Amino acid sequence: LDSLARDVERVESIRTIKDIQRSFSQLAQFGRYDDMAALFSRNGTLVWGNATAKGLAAIEVWLRTDAGDMNGKQPGSIDTIIAENPLVSLSVDGRSAKARWNGLRFQGDGEGGTRIQGGVYENEYVFSGGKWKISMLHYYALYAGPYIGGWRNVGGLLPFVPYHFTPESSGIPIPVPEGQAQATNATVQELVSRIQRLNDEDEVRNLMHARGYYIDRRMWSDVVDLHTSNTTVTLLGTGTYIGLSGVRQSLERFQGPEGLTQGINNDHPIFDMIIDVNTNGVDAVARGIEIAMLGDANTRAASWEFNVFRNHLTKDNGVWKVKAVHVTPLIVADYYLGWGYGGLKSPNTYVPPFIKATQLSFGGIKTPRRGTNTDLADLQRRLGRSAAYDGAENQSHAYGFVIDDLDCGKMGALFAKRGHKANPFAGYFISPERTATACYTTYGYNRTALRSSISFHWRPQPVILVSEDGRSATLRARLLQPSTNLNRSGSFNNAIYHDQMVLEDGKWRLWSVTIDEFYWQSTSWEGGWSAANPRNKSEPDPPPADWIKKYPPDITLKDIGERESTFRGGSGGYIQWPEIQRMWFQYRNLASGRVPEFYWPGCVPCKAKPDWALEANGYQEPPTGP
Repeated sequence: LDSLARDVERVESIRTIKDIQRSFSQLAQFGRYDDMAALFSRNGTLVWGNATAKGLAAIEVWLRTDAGDMNGKQPGSIDTIIAENPLVSLSVDGRSAKARWNGLRFQGDGEGGTRIQGGVYENEYVFSGGKWKISMLHYYALYAGPYIGGWRNVGGLLPFVPYHFTPESSGIPIPVPEGQAQATNATVQELVSRIQRLNDEDEVRNLMHARGYYIDRRMWSDVVDLHTSNTTVTLLGTGTYIGLSGVRQSLERFQGPEGLTQGINNDHPIFDMIIDVNTNGVDAVARGIEIAMLGDANTRAASWEFNVFRNHLTKDNGVWKVKAVHVTPLIVADYYLGWGYGGLKSPNTYVPPFIKATQLSFGGIKTPRRGTNTDLADLQRRLGRSAAYDGAENQSHAYGFVIDDLDCGKMGALFAKRGHKANPFAGYFISPERTATACYTTYGYNRTALRSSISFHWRPQPVILVSEDGRSATLRARLLQPSTNLNRSGSFNNAIYHDQMVLEDGKWRLWSVTIDEFYWQSTSWEGGWSAANPRNKSEPDPPPADWIKKYPPDITLKDIGERESTFRGGSGGYIQWPEIQRMWFQYRNLASGRVPEFYWPGCVPCKAKPDWALEANGYQEPPTGP
């Protein structure tokens, strides 16, 4: 029991560390700089680019001074800090940790002043006085600029931000502890409840992320399936809609009819979401940030929306569903004008209640639940499934960070012995060695020569489905791709990853990586995503990547067949934005089991290469729905 209690605390630690950083982002939206500073340890340090502040008072002063009137409190102002793609590494003793994050910051003072910043965090955390705190927040500034004109590199060629992790350690977010576990005061029933809370958090997070993807595609029937029959949807300043018909009515009224048509972009990425599962085990709250990127390429219209959601969920006959949606709009802005003057609507004054991450520390749930299984081996398995969620997420983000730096050797080392990767517009390569060589063939060996620009590989909003034994996982994530350049303004692109991970030799490893790209692209910062022109259908489909003639893949995208046919390098019928690309899913609706129109469970190349499948290699296929 002592060992199990220690293991539970270590998984809870990973979750709390992530939530503390998310709290930093959520508090910034409302100028709560005193509360942001309180997230630091007493002698904590903040390093932001070339600025340094040490101690709580100095950190608060710096945060407040740096924001100025871009503080979310001044009428029409905005200060939205995004920290996403966490790669967390707990120390062996479980009392300190390091984490890497991608960062974006959108600011405006409501009077014409704007600022956009982007970079990478390499942070440190410490468990002190019974709570997790930030001991070092270190933000490396990589790109910045005003809204009009856009951002560019900070300081010329882009540096390589040092990693706190290696390809060996990234797949071990929670290292094996040393020594004997201390005697615990926790009862079996308390540990049952805490493990169940972790499992519930995973399910709620998946549900919210899946709901976001359905909204992106205007899949209203699937959105409705995720709600309870007595649900409500409240859009602050607009009204409340009741019941399942009300859910559909609110979606159709404000976002349009079901299904995307040519030129329509309806993306609503979710960031920095905190989940709080109630001690009763049947209610939960999800609070997060939504940045909508909307547009119609047919009319060249485009806009931004910065929203806060605070949703209530409940377990309905054992299945988590959305009971109430509450959206607080902060800024609605025309893309071509920006948010410098406060956007298109009256400023918001309501502050949705926060979830305090420090309340979710060790032993946060002590109420036993009825009918729970107290078999210790089964409890360890169930805990392992939540640990697998964090392991899969870690490895997903490790991939994004090393490919940003075009570190082909490290990227290959993230893969399992029989892991395989789709190279864009080419095909799949199997094994760490061939995956790395394909990368070198594409980009060469001189990484420094390529540092005038980066297209970042953000992989937020994962839906992670873990096998029953906790040794394999399916992961679906967004590719949000902000780019930066030395000589011209950056922009955004969007795609989707369909991946699998395995626990191999005690480390999480990438098993299968597929990128479906692109769903939409920006022609430039000035033009945005709505400036795209339809492709001339009389032109032939673009060819596969030319470099595969030098280093052929193990299987080409064309050989995959129908699944890859509409992507570049596929078998035919290429689709390019502003046409609407088919959206594939590995899972069914997480509440109703509804099968999506384009459904492909398992790894993408495994129908053509069945010996690449998880089950053919001693792993379980993760579940695909209820």
